[in-house]
Amino acid sequence: MSWNDVSARKVLRRIFDAAVESADPAKVIAAHLPERPKGRCIVVGAGKASAAMAAALDAAWGDVDLTGVVVTRYGHAVSAGRIEIIEASHPVPDEMCVEAATRIFACVENLGPDDLVIALISGGGSSLLVSPAGNMTLADKRAVNQALLASGATISEMNAVRKQLSNIKGGRLAQAAYPAKIVSLVISDVPGDDPSEIASGPTVANHTTLEDAREIVSRYRLELPAAAQAVLEQSGSLNVSRPINGEVRLIASPSIALDAAAGIARANGLQTLILGDALEGESREVGTVFAGIAISAKAKGLPIAGPAVILSGGETSVSLQKGSTGRGGRNTEFLLSLAIGLNAAPNIWAIAGDTDGIDGVEDAAGAIITPDTLARMRASGIAPRTALSAHDSYTAFKAVGDLVVTGPTLTNVNDIRAILIG
Repeated sequence: MSWNDVSARKVLRRIFDAAVESADPAKVIAAHLPERPKGRCIVVGAGKASAAMAAALDAAWGDVDLTGVVVTRYGHAVSAGRIEIIEASHPVPDEMCVEAATRIFACVENLGPDDLVIALISGGGSSLLVSPAGNMTLADKRAVNQALLASGATISEMNAVRKQLSNIKGGRLAQAAYPAKIVSLVISDVPGDDPSEIASGPTVANHTTLEDAREIVSRYRLELPAAAQAVLEQSGSLNVSRPINGEVRLIASPSIALDAAAGIARANGLQTLILGDALEGESREVGTVFAGIAISAKAKGLPIAGPAVILSGGETSVSLQKGSTGRGGRNTEFLLSLAIGLNAAPNIWAIAGDTDGIDGVEDAAGAIITPDTLARMRASGIAPRTALSAHDSYTAFKAVGDLVVTGPTLTNVNDIRAILIG
């Protein structure tokens, strides 16, 4: 197959779409359901995919008497039959996030050992499920989230802090449901698929400590509200001490999505190389590294000879300076850095996007780059390096019409990056 801008764009988009489709709750949830309970069945959940997961569960268990409440991001709700859907704010929480946590706690009160709780957990749950610890207010939680999002901290580091500042994260929801069994159906969006990290692990015992959280706050020089600081300065441990009768079932993950993406690439005559599903680091730095890998592949056939696709997943980060007004997310920043590093190298194309359809807080999942991306940006009045320095990658890609807009996908297995070597 002869590769050009048209054919490369088409295949890259199919690769990305296949990764997203592999995590569609409607297609994967039924195979992971537990045995039907002797007692009551209560459904709770949080995350960008939770409403779609609830709809799939309601459809699969039409013969089971179940009730429940899940919370998802505004714009991500779908009808879920007997399961109530609450919409709330993400990534910075609002009053509905607190209301959702209160309602979900109420659902799991006074359960017995024959009752079953099914927890539908996916990425985004950390921000959507809010029950402030100590004397913290919602305003304090919002300030903490904003500080973490701008810090450049990894998702694991952010969640370590969040868990210590919450009454529901770090296994506390499962503790409240005891002695009922709680089966967590999880769509992973974190490097390594650690269930204690996904949505800050509301149903999984917390293995991070107050000391861990304090170290992260110090290392990133986070300015936290006084009430949050007071919680972290307590002595002892805030972790779950009572039993958890729980089980976790991973129903979709970045590695599964990458395998699906690789299948599409191979079907189109491309060799595939998956560099990993758990890559982290500063987006612009990862972009520079990947430019070097792509150039080496094209020129020397290392680490793979073309025609080929180099795939990776995980979650990079963007460290924002105070007062930054640029628009963009980690995927468009990665791609802009990649384009600059490639410097118009011929026969190399790439796509990167968040599988939930939202890169950062923008309305695009990500973008596509071609060998003439930089030239088209300059012709549109965009200075690529200036845009990168200003964290304004969304504006740069919008100017040339290369944003990938999917709308909410109702799932989330983190970022998918694909570089096509012609």
